[in-house]
Amino acid sequence: MLVSEKRIDTFTRDGLTFDVRDTGPIDGVPVVLLHGFPQDSRSWDKVVPVLHAHGYRTLAPDQRGYSPGARPRRRRDYRGDELVADVAALIEQAGVGPVHLVGHDWGAAVTWMTAAARPELLRTMTAVSVPHVEAFVRAMLTSTQGLRSWYMFFFQLPWLPERVLTDPRLARRALRRTGQSEEGAARDAARMADPRTARGAVNWYRAMVLTTPDIVRSTVHVPALQVWSDHDTAIGPRGPSLSLRFVEAPLACVTLPGVSHWIPDEAPDALAGLIVEHLRGHDRGDSAES
Repeated sequence: MLVSEKRIDTFTRDGLTFDVRDTGPIDGVPVVLLHGFPQDSRSWDKVVPVLHAHGYRTLAPDQRGYSPGARPRRRRDYRGDELVADVAALIEQAGVGPVHLVGHDWGAAVTWMTAAARPELLRTMTAVSVPHVEAFVRAMLTSTQGLRSWYMFFFQLPWLPERVLTDPRLARRALRRTGQSEEGAARDAARMADPRTARGAVNWYRAMVLTTPDIVRSTVHVPALQVWSDHDTAIGPRGPSLSLRFVEAPLACVTLPGVSHWIPDEAPDALAGLIVEHLRGHDRGDSAES
């Protein structure tokens, strides 16, 4: 395993500059943490101390649309192929591959796609809340998932989604209704108050249909952990159950009872414990604590 003992706070790709929070033991086994919508790298703040305590180094980027230096305007710039290439650029420029890749919400979707498209960069993957992308698509057609995902259709509209997101009162109320804490909702709504960030965040949804089909449908050959919570208003049980069809590697599926969609904020210790257990099983004697 290649581990650079030099910290990074940014990485670049195609003229874009992404902010990164690189913390924990500098010589630790690297874990890359991908946030979801409408959050940023701070969503992992309650999880990383546990990973650090077990000897892991964490790199948490503010992804495309969320980093001030990485906000392209076109929706096609947010298709899955670009999001995967961003993760690859981070790993390669940090000099820390292969890594354990962990993602929540949209970050989980990118994690699944990266595991399928660039398995050589990963040691393991962990998807929090969101199932394999093709499993999610099939769940939309065969269960109540389509109703749960109504907001994805709303986000296809011009300008109106941004108008809602940039109103801190409306955004905070919407997040609270999905189970987010008052503290977390205030944090995330404040970030969306910037119209440029709101546009970038919504463009992830607008670009969904532009992603190369192969990257969505491909089978994963990387050891995987899927964590779902049964009080998730956005993701129903059908998608996570279908993920089994798209993984040809060891796969552990865990359901957290009584927890909302916002697992890293609401159940950080439980999540971190599951991640550490999963990572330890595939560290092959590297420098993280055993």
